[in-house]
Amino acid sequence: MPLQSQRLFTLFIMLHPMLELGPTPAGDRRIFPVSGGHFEGERLRGEVSPLIGSDLLLARADGTFQQDVRLLLTADDGGLILMTYRGVRRASQAVSERIARGEMVDPSEYYLRTTPYFETAAPAHAWLNGIVTVAKGGRRPGGVEYEVFEIL
Repeated sequence: MPLQSQRLFTLFIMLHPMLELGPTPAGDRRIFPVSGGHFEGERLRGEVSPLIGSDLLLARADGTFQQDVRLLLTADDGGLILMTYRGVRRASQAVSERIARGEMVDPSEYYLRTTPYFETAAPAHAWLNGIVTVAKGGRRPGGVEYEVFEIL
């Protein structure tokens, strides 16, 4: 049976400038603090908290970047939702250099996929606690944009 999905929301995350932690035993670590953002879908919309969130990006020896992200979402009804995800960004050396320079690179030129999960105590959004999602994304000026899909 083929895998089915439905769009959950579009997410735009704004980022502060990168902090270079440098080479660690795990790889070259970069930290991108989140400065805000927003999300919007048919069943869920709101803002990304500018107070809680970061991407602990790891540059692996094979040239692939591994994401480890935590965000606090505030739904338009005030409900708080913790969103966590891991993901992979893979690109050619030339595309990676363009992204690093802050150039606008079409997402079709590289692979950026994540697996978001949600945690909330808000009754109106409790259904998020029991779903699996995947997202595809791309860098945008000042941040990252994802299309998040619920796996049915």
